[in-house]
Amino acid sequence: MQQTTVTLTHVCKNFGSNKAIKDLSFQLQKGKIMGVVGPDGAGKTTLCRLLLGLLVPTSGQISVLGLDTQTQSDELHQLVGYMPQKFGLYEDLTVQENLNLYADLKNLSHPEETFKKLLALTGLSPFTNRLAGRLSGGMKQKLGLACALLGTPQVLVLDEPGVGVDPISRRELMRLVCDLSKNGMSILWSTSYLDEAAHFDNVLLLDEGKLLYNGRPEELTRQMKNNVFLMKKKGISARALLREVLKGKNPVTDAVIQGDAVRIVTSDKKTKKAFQSFLTPVQPRFEDAVIGVLGGAPMGESKVAGQIKVKNTTHFMIEAEHLTKKYGTFTAAEDITFKIPKGEIFGLLGPNGAGKSTSFKMMCGLSKPTSGRAFINGVDMRLHPEKAREQLGYMAQKFSLFSPLTVIQNLHFFSGIYGLKSNSQEKRIQEMIDVFKLEPYLTSRAGDLPLGFKQRLALACAIMHNPSILFLDEPTSGVDPLTRREFWKHINAMVEKGVTVMVTTHFMDEAEYCDRIALIYQGKAIKIGTPVEIKKTNETMEDAFIRTILEYNKRSQI
Repeated sequence: MQQTTVTLTHVCKNFGSNKAIKDLSFQLQKGKIMGVVGPDGAGKTTLCRLLLGLLVPTSGQISVLGLDTQTQSDELHQLVGYMPQKFGLYEDLTVQENLNLYADLKNLSHPEETFKKLLALTGLSPFTNRLAGRLSGGMKQKLGLACALLGTPQVLVLDEPGVGVDPISRRELMRLVCDLSKNGMSILWSTSYLDEAAHFDNVLLLDEGKLLYNGRPEELTRQMKNNVFLMKKKGISARALLREVLKGKNPVTDAVIQGDAVRIVTSDKKTKKAFQSFLTPVQPRFEDAVIGVLGGAPMGESKVAGQIKVKNTTHFMIEAEHLTKKYGTFTAAEDITFKIPKGEIFGLLGPNGAGKSTSFKMMCGLSKPTSGRAFINGVDMRLHPEKAREQLGYMAQKFSLFSPLTVIQNLHFFSGIYGLKSNSQEKRIQEMIDVFKLEPYLTSRAGDLPLGFKQRLALACAIMHNPSILFLDEPTSGVDPLTRREFWKHINAMVEKGVTVMVTTHFMDEAEYCDRIALIYQGKAIKIGTPVEIKKTNETMEDAFIRTILEYNKRSQI
């Protein structure tokens, strides 16, 4: 009989009138990994903090390792490890100093042998004197895990540990955590990566604090059998076909671009019959099932794209000519060269620290290249930076917003710096409020918005001045699948109207939206091509990403 390590019984958590957790009951067994998934605001982080005794339930009971989280929290903290969303690191301290600090917090005496084991486990032994702020995203992730494991906890709580981290680092974390579970540790893992959650022992699917599913991920996926297809129509691009599907009258639960086709989910017999000659059945994924339980992806046409009017443009909207960036003797990016025509989505993919962000920042004028040139709609970024920037919109991973300002203040600020004035400014602001449905939040601080609305506001600010080019730097980092689909519905529709997009992302399924991709590794563009060209048959984009890097490493060693 399996030992139960965590038990929740009819737990509710209210913040004023907001019911963050509603009558939640479940058990976590020893040596098992339980995933927690759901849209923004589902209650995932609240649940993590309740288990740790950082929050007190409004009603119900929580037992962790036989301890009451309300009355025995001090004892509990010695037995539970916690890795928060930002890894809980002090970036101005070294790797070793972070470990020392967490050891003191855990009241560990003579932890030297433990440090040695954890550094070996995570591969951080050579980097003990490096500042945490100077680590790559994957190395920060490993250091966060090492700090969480101090004191040999019996239960480990991970809150979105994969946000902003590349697939190689996420797979490495998965391997480390799976090894811990095999040795008897119980793990609760909150994630927005549903491909990740598909490998867990059990999954809790939450929405607005309510439990929608508790069980094995493969059992939920199995319910989608015979309802998932790839759709192709001769002479119609995947992007145009996606738009046709999204605005169509036939019932479709979900639709996303996959290679040169559109992946659709439908259980409607009439829809299957109507599209029969264009459909190829494929195996369902866990994400297909989750989207279905949540009521389906957002359909309909993009009202955002309806506001876009592309100005006079050249054929090649973005050009990189031998871009190189050096920091002393370190070369962050070397000889980056490509051309992006009008109306194309061009993706920059690469592991953390590979040079993709450096390349991206040189293209949009945020970093001056050591050598080489960048052109925006034919304008040399080095000679005429202001003229070049007038033509682009920029949306960063942290959404480029001013958190202390309200929504309306952010809209006024960004419209002002993009040169909008008087009546044209007010008209454009109102258009953005209407199409992004921001009216209820106008007086809310940007930092207090739900993640999905932060993303909407950031995109509104980026397209305020009707740019011909969009630079999107990790625009969906940490955002749930439904919100990601809404975002890409707008981006695809804008591209259909002639907007050109450069994007960086760690969500490999999002790379399928790109017309072409540059894989950046060790500062170089090691491969450029379409998603279909980069992938092998029946290979996911994530598999192709990792395979390409491993092949490059192998060639480099010869």
